[in-house]
Amino acid sequence: MTRSNPIIMIPARMASTRLPGKPLADIHGQPMIVHVWRRAREADLGPVVVAAAEREIVAAVEAAGGRAVLTRPDHPSGSDRIHEALGLADPDRRHDVVVNMQGDLPTFDPALLAAVLAPLVEPAVDLTSLATEITEPSERTNPNVVKAVAAFPPKGRDGKPPIARALYFSRATVPSGEGPLYHHIGLYAYRRAALERFVALPPGRLEQREKLEQLRALEAGMRIDLALVDTLPLGVDTPADLERARALLAPDAARPRPSGIRS
Repeated sequence: MTRSNPIIMIPARMASTRLPGKPLADIHGQPMIVHVWRRAREADLGPVVVAAAEREIVAAVEAAGGRAVLTRPDHPSGSDRIHEALGLADPDRRHDVVVNMQGDLPTFDPALLAAVLAPLVEPAVDLTSLATEITEPSERTNPNVVKAVAAFPPKGRDGKPPIARALYFSRATVPSGEGPLYHHIGLYAYRRAALERFVALPPGRLEQREKLEQLRALEAGMRIDLALVDTLPLGVDTPADLERARALLAPDAARPRPSGIRS
C-alpha cells in the first residue's frame, strides 16, 4: 500500500444546546477551538483545517495563525461539514485520507491521531475510529456512553494499539456475558472516496434508531476498523466540562498538561 497523505479537519459550529458558542469559549485567554487546532498541529501528520459554520470561528482561528474555511451553516452532521470543507481546502485532491476530529477536545492527546490512522494499512478498510476499555462501572449501562463491539486481540509487545473490525455500535450494554466493554471515541479517519460515499448515503434504519451516525456506514457494508487506546479524551459538552478543561490546561510549570481523563 502506498503511503497516505492525510489532512485533519475539525468541524465547528456555534449552535450547541448545552453550551452555546462552545468553539469560542475562553480557556486561559484562547478560544477552545484554537486549543483543539493546536493539539492537532502537535501531531505533525498533515495540514489542519477548521471547517467552520460561522465567520466568528474563522476569525478566531486565523487570528491564532491557523487555517479555517467557512461552510454552509445547515449541515446535519460534522461529516457533511468536513466533506464540503475538504473540497474548498483541497480542490486538487492531493489528500487521500481525511481525519474528522471533534472541535470540543481541547485536552486531546495528539498521539491519538496517529493511532486512528494505523488501521488504514489494511487496504480493505474504508474508515477507522478508536475505542478504549470501560473502567467505570456506571458507564457500562449509561446510554450516553456509546459502546463499540469488536473482538480485539491481546495487546502485543511492540507498543502498537490492538486493531479489530467494528461489528456494531450501541447505546445498550453490549456484548452480553463476561468480558470487557469498549467506549467508542468519536474520532474518524476516512479514505477520501469512503467519505464521499458516506455523505451520499441516506440515513440508515439502525442509525435513526440508535442515533449513531456510524451505523449508516455499517448498514451500507462499509468496513470500519478500530484501534484500542488507553486514553479517553475529555469532550466539552457542558459548563462543568469546560471548567474541567480549564483546570487541566491551567498554566503550571510543576505539573505536565494531562492529555485526557476517563470520566
